[in-house]
Amino acid sequence: QCSQLHHSQTEVVRDSVRGPVPEPSPDHLPVLQPCTDYRTSSDHEDSSLGCNDLKKSFSCSECGKIFAYKAQLESHMRAHTGERPFRCSVCKKCFSWRGRLQKHMKIHTGEKPFSCSVCGKGFIESGNLKVHMRIHTGERPFSCSICGKRYAQRGNLKQHMMIHRGETMLSCSTCDKHFTWLYQINNHKCVQNSDTFLDCSECGKKFAYEGQLNAHMRSHTGERPFRCMLCRKTFSWKRCLQKHMRIHTGEKPYTCTVCGKTFNESGNLKVHMRIHTGEKPFSCSVCGKKYTQKGTLIKHLEVHREEK
Repeated sequence: QCSQLHHSQTEVVRDSVRGPVPEPSPDHLPVLQPCTDYRTSSDHEDSSLGCNDLKKSFSCSECGKIFAYKAQLESHMRAHTGERPFRCSVCKKCFSWRGRLQKHMKIHTGEKPFSCSVCGKGFIESGNLKVHMRIHTGERPFSCSICGKRYAQRGNLKQHMMIHRGETMLSCSTCDKHFTWLYQINNHKCVQNSDTFLDCSECGKKFAYEGQLNAHMRSHTGERPFRCMLCRKTFSWKRCLQKHMRIHTGEKPYTCTVCGKTFNESGNLKVHMRIHTGEKPFSCSVCGKKYTQKGTLIKHLEVHREEK
């Protein structure tokens, strides 16, 4: 029956040639009218078209996608034309769809309707919450097809793949050295421009960037601005908090290629690998006995001290 059109104001877009097409933003879908209204529309060649013929009414001249309603096609065309008719009244940024503008406005209003059930952190979009939850669950759905390393976010995997392809994306403005990761260039000390180094007033250590010096100063001041939301433990550096979180999530991203044992820190994996390689880098200066770990050597040296 024609009245069946009233069951929803967001009729699903259909594509009779290429299968289902993603539905555009609901903000752009028209309020559906009875079929009698469509029969009088000049958009249809044959006023006697039935309800089942609406799905082949409007096709995109650029990509061939077919839409049930003209408003849907007009909304879709912005993906090709780049038209952005929806402007933010606060920062004047423009968007192609009203739904995108509504999400953007939450940045200005501070609204964060999606909250993490574990730590309570709020998010503007449900997708951001979904990604955040992987911190707690340890889920890493994006894996490298070459080395098998896994990541929680697709963007991190893309950056990682640049290593295998030999690509670089960041360069030092002073010495033109290239880096793949942002933290690498932030930690880069350019020796060609040593006059710009910043000195620590406490120990005299030199740093190329103000951010490095500020982070270093926490080792003197004892400042610990990074707090675990689960156990309230605090840390001086963000990377230490990130490592700590693996205790709560159970995440162990470093895997032994020989026996498959996993570790939450790369250093622990490095020590473990000595079991398989037989490497013993720590030797006793008294008797020459070698050990895989420094702690074991320290205990051994106590034997010699007792002998004296």
